[in-house]
Amino acid sequence: MNILLWIIFGAAAGWLADIIMASSHGLIEDIILGIIGALIGGFIFNAFGAPGVTGFNLYSLIVAVIGAAILIFLGRLIHR
Repeated sequence: MNILLWIIFGAAAGWLADIIMASSHGLIEDIILGIIGALIGGFIFNAFGAPGVTGFNLYSLIVAVIGAAILIFLGRLIHR
């Protein structure tokens, strides 16, 4: 059950990042972007001395969305 919650959390983060970045990905890509974005966002926040993803809460969702948005931005730079 725990993995299902993380997938839903990743999907929500990826979907919100898609909206913010005006991007259009499918559901699977949103989930992948959200999960990888949570890792990237957690790493970036930890590098600046702030806590990364701390569990299923609003702060962690914001960290994951920021990480996913950065991932989308970097993907656009590489793709062009």
